[in-house]
Amino acid sequence: MRNKWKIIPTAALLFAAVALPAAEEAAAEPAATVEQALFYVDNLWVLIGGMLVFLMHLGFATVESGLCRAKNCTNILFKNTLVPAIGFLTYAVMGFSLMYPGDAWQIGKVLGFAGFGMGANPDATIAEAMSYNGHFTYWADFFFQGMFAATAATIVSGAVAERVKVKAFLVFTLVYVMLVYPVIGSWGWGGGWLAGMNFHDFAGSTFVHSVGGWAALAGVILLGPRIGKYVNGRAMPIMGHSMPLATIGVFCLWLGWFGFNGGSILSAEPTKISFVLCTTMFGASAGVLGAMLCSMFFLHKPDLSMTLNGCLAGLVAITAGADCVSPTSSIIIGLVGGVIVVPAVLMFDRLQLDDPVGALSVHLVNGIWGTLAVGIFAFPECGYSFWTQLVGVLAVGVVAFPAAFLIFWVLKHTMGIRVSEEEELRGLDLGEHGMEAYPGFQFFSNQ
Repeated sequence: MRNKWKIIPTAALLFAAVALPAAEEAAAEPAATVEQALFYVDNLWVLIGGMLVFLMHLGFATVESGLCRAKNCTNILFKNTLVPAIGFLTYAVMGFSLMYPGDAWQIGKVLGFAGFGMGANPDATIAEAMSYNGHFTYWADFFFQGMFAATAATIVSGAVAERVKVKAFLVFTLVYVMLVYPVIGSWGWGGGWLAGMNFHDFAGSTFVHSVGGWAALAGVILLGPRIGKYVNGRAMPIMGHSMPLATIGVFCLWLGWFGFNGGSILSAEPTKISFVLCTTMFGASAGVLGAMLCSMFFLHKPDLSMTLNGCLAGLVAITAGADCVSPTSSIIIGLVGGVIVVPAVLMFDRLQLDDPVGALSVHLVNGIWGTLAVGIFAFPECGYSFWTQLVGVLAVGVVAFPAAFLIFWVLKHTMGIRVSEEEELRGLDLGEHGMEAYPGFQFFSNQ
């Protein structure tokens, strides 16, 4: 009988030894499932953000075509269709490896290159996918960043509209997006020297919009103004052909910006997404009001094109600090952006720098303002310095503008960058593409 009772504890220990690993495995399963679910959500949000950024190209196409003349509409739509395709492909060839070189920095933290091609195979398992980042796959990362790549060239398209040769513009896009944009972006987003200084550009006021703005300035200078834009030193208005198209484009851009900024969180963390979307909306809304009021002061009537550009100015301005400024500060940043875009347009006209859509005022001026605003309004605990932000702004300008100028200069003295006077007067739709956006719009004599 005594031996019988000794058997019971022994059997219990054996049962526990067998059951404990099984219980631990069962307990681990829910945790793994939760981790995978969070990974799926994060990955999906990054992809949605990339899709919204892609939608912005439709916005740029319609804004630009609406603010330009009907005879150049097909040309503008053509350029804006080619730009995202060129940008995404060149980013795959070498842009991604230049922008995110990892440990492959060749010249300090100024230039790095991880090699040609994308350098990764499709993820075979969930575990391998999660090991890349913990929040999203390699492919989601490339997709999102690749959607940003062409935006800088799209900014240039609007500034040089109605007189640039389409072939020259496409060559410029190829070179600038493949080489200049990713190298400059690597200084901050790729862990380069500006990142080491704690320079902050959350979603690209500098690395996207100013980089595009500096290139636009170079193109405008080398191209010269459109025929009839400046007469006896005075700027003559050349009205766009469709304000409805321009308005639709701004709303497409406004919607896409929620992916531009919200996706830049690079996770679906609910508090961060909610906060960034609100600061983005505050900046845009304040920009609309600022530009409307300022246009009434300068032009004595509320100007729709200025108001639309005020919305974009507020969005560009808040993009650098959407994650690190208060709602009140985001309103101030957007309001200032909307106010300064109006005198900026008038200033460039006074300098006889012909910019049909106001790209310089929106993207360059407000890209600079938004980046500097981080050093003024960011939460103290972030530790961002105004002087560091200023260094970043100047460094990008010192490289982006000469690089773009050199590319345009070489093209000007080789294949040419401006269409003939006859072609410009007739319209680039017929001259460059042999077709019209609005058939029958132009009539010519049989003589």
